[in-house]
Amino acid sequence: MLDKDLFRLLDDKKDIVKVIIVSVLGLLTNIGITACICWVIGLAYAGKELNGYIIPVVLLAVGIMLRMCFSVLSGRIKASLGSKVKKQLRQKVYDKTLKMGLKSVEGMNIAGLTQVSIEGVEQLDLYYTSYLPQFFYSLIAPIILFAICVAIDWQTALVLLICVPLIPMSIVAVSKYAKKIFAKYWGKYISMGDGFLDCVQGLKELKTFSADGRYNEKMNDKSEDFRKITMKVLVMQLASTTIMDLVAYGGAGAGIAVAIWGVAERGLNPIMALFLILVAVEFFLPLRALGSAFHVAMNGASAGKKICGLLDAQLPEWGEEKVEDSVLKLNGVDFSYDGKRNVLQNVDMTFDKGMTAIVGESGSGKSTIVNLLAGALRPCEGSITVGGKDLSLLSRDDYYSHLGVVSYNTYIFNESILDNFRLANKDVTQEEIFDALKKVNLYDFVNENGGLEKVISEDSENISGGQRQRLALAVNLVANKDIYVFDEATSNIDIESEAIIMKEVQNLAKQACVIVISHRLANVTNADNIYMLADGKVVESGSHKELCEKDGEYSKLFITQKSLEEGYKQFKSEVRV
Repeated sequence: MLDKDLFRLLDDKKDIVKVIIVSVLGLLTNIGITACICWVIGLAYAGKELNGYIIPVVLLAVGIMLRMCFSVLSGRIKASLGSKVKKQLRQKVYDKTLKMGLKSVEGMNIAGLTQVSIEGVEQLDLYYTSYLPQFFYSLIAPIILFAICVAIDWQTALVLLICVPLIPMSIVAVSKYAKKIFAKYWGKYISMGDGFLDCVQGLKELKTFSADGRYNEKMNDKSEDFRKITMKVLVMQLASTTIMDLVAYGGAGAGIAVAIWGVAERGLNPIMALFLILVAVEFFLPLRALGSAFHVAMNGASAGKKICGLLDAQLPEWGEEKVEDSVLKLNGVDFSYDGKRNVLQNVDMTFDKGMTAIVGESGSGKSTIVNLLAGALRPCEGSITVGGKDLSLLSRDDYYSHLGVVSYNTYIFNESILDNFRLANKDVTQEEIFDALKKVNLYDFVNENGGLEKVISEDSENISGGQRQRLALAVNLVANKDIYVFDEATSNIDIESEAIIMKEVQNLAKQACVIVISHRLANVTNADNIYMLADGKVVESGSHKELCEKDGEYSKLFITQKSLEEGYKQFKSEVRV
């Protein structure tokens, strides 16, 4: 019932200890109030004069005031604890996401990450503020009560103590089932959120293909699944609560019966018996409250497991050394995503100043190499070195200060053009920005559409795909990097934009280490060196001329692409005629 992984998530556990101490003091105050009430009743039963009631009444009033103070104090400590818990957990999730860097969060997309960091943290707040303090308090309270009651009548105290474990036993009985239910609950919850986000993002396509009705039915099905699992949770909670009520009131009833029997048969003082009867319920209330908090705890624990999974995700290793040379090398690199099938096998590559290209058919391992060079992945075998230093020994911040990556899906932020440039270089001047825009043929477009203050809309909806790619290149140009990786940067854009980008890539290669990954071989014919990949292996390397003369894999692919492009051009010309 106590999850060690969730317990260690909490940095400062002092507030939990404070809540437990205040709860124990409240219990002792309750016992004192009960004792004062029995004292007053005993005085009345004995026919004492009014002045004899002063001390117990004063003590009763003091006890009530203290109990109220302890309740208020407990609430404040819990509120403070809850605030700290949410802040700590969200900070940990945020920091971990940043530390993951370019590495994706496995098994969790944006919608899932958002739900866990918001709703999941809210549920864990209740776990830490309600369940954990109650868990420890419910272990302490029966022992304190037994120690007090056993001095009055050991038979009654023993019966009450024996009945107390029946509540946690009932909780344990449903805990395994509850864990499965809550795990499914969170799975359905995140799945529904993922589906909804997916539909919203792809709403244009759904309308275009008249598929919105079908996807509406899918969302309805997911909503119905979530409703069903929610009802299962509620039924389980109701059944568990009923069982705990029967145990609690049954146990208290058994203790009361033994106390009454003690008065009738064993000569137990009626006032003492009254005290035992009044505190009998106190034996079970802490565990009964624990049972109620248990269901909240299970919900929070399910969310907490996902947070633990994120926080425990393995990070790429980085060191503290500085980059001294921009020469990159892959030395005998093997890589596998699942530990079974190697995506890359014994890959040797060298990237120096100038333009180096990596080509190959889809699935040959090009994108994996990009992720390895960017530090998002680490090789299973072999090494990646930068200036002779292993990549894992370098400072991530220092390495990224030398590295620029432009891909087919480079993100342009929903900010002004100026702000996007300042992300790459906070000290960039307007002259440098305009110079970069001129190089990618965007200067006139920017000037005619609001200048540098023009805001790029979400997902770059207010500019074309070619303009987005050219803007991404311009932003990287002002960053003044030593190493540039172009990962299919000209994919799915117009011929004009492709020509502009490739011209600037060639200019960059005169002063930096440029790595081009492209499916279109016509873009890399001017490269100083070309690596041809097939099935995760380097099958050929050399200049375009050298590879064509070999009449190998590269030559065959180049001839095939060239014939297809010429055939397409001829077809277009015939259509125009």
